[in-house]
Amino acid sequence: MNQRDPIRSHVRKTIAARRVGKDARCSCGETRPEALITGSKPVICAACQRRKQGLTVIDLHHVAGRKNSAIVAPVNINDHRAVLSAAQFDWPKLDAKNRSARELIEASQSLWGVINYIEYLLTRLLRPRAEQLESLAQEVNRNGRRKK
Repeated sequence: MNQRDPIRSHVRKTIAARRVGKDARCSCGETRPEALITGSKPVICAACQRRKQGLTVIDLHHVAGRKNSAIVAPVNINDHRAVLSAAQFDWPKLDAKNRSARELIEASQSLWGVINYIEYLLTRLLRPRAEQLESLAQEVNRNGRRKK
């Protein structure tokens, strides 16, 4: 996802990496520091921790931010923590001195939330499928038909 403040984003990622330790990895392969549980031994990601507890790994993400809208979308907990919530930290911290300013901020952040969510969907859902279809097309071209 595009970062609006790359320096602030880098600082956040560095701090998160320090919290979980160098080269930290869950047994499932998750390495994103934001998705790993701080202080867990052995290292475990939020999704694996939830599975272990018999809970769902799906979170409801407030697309426009909890303060701006009640609209939520289902998303994997690790992606929620490491991608979408992290993107919201890049939103500008604006001060609403009056009601009109607050309405503009809510509208702006709602748009950023939708942009972030669409970027997430494109990256996590559509891009892998497009790459998979390209690979399949190359295989068909090489062999004249699909291998079974």
